[in-house]
Amino acid sequence: MNNEKAVWELRLGFGTHEQAKDVRERMARVLCPDPDHAPPCPIPWSVSLVDQSAIDPPGLYAELEEQARIESLTDRS
Repeated sequence: MNNEKAVWELRLGFGTHEQAKDVRERMARVLCPDPDHAPPCPIPWSVSLVDQSAIDPPGLYAELEEQARIESLTDRS
């Protein structure tokens, strides 16, 4: 097994800013379940929100956007 350290990025897509903030807080608790521990954190991590307009290339999440659109139509029935 390779023991070299690497950077991993996890991207999650959400509909509203409030939903994204909620998920950011939940992910922070998963990555660091004890926010009151003495620094440094044993696992370096960070969480940030990025507006869709900053995503490169445009349309990167077109499939996810289509799924959300379809599900929103289903929720109305």
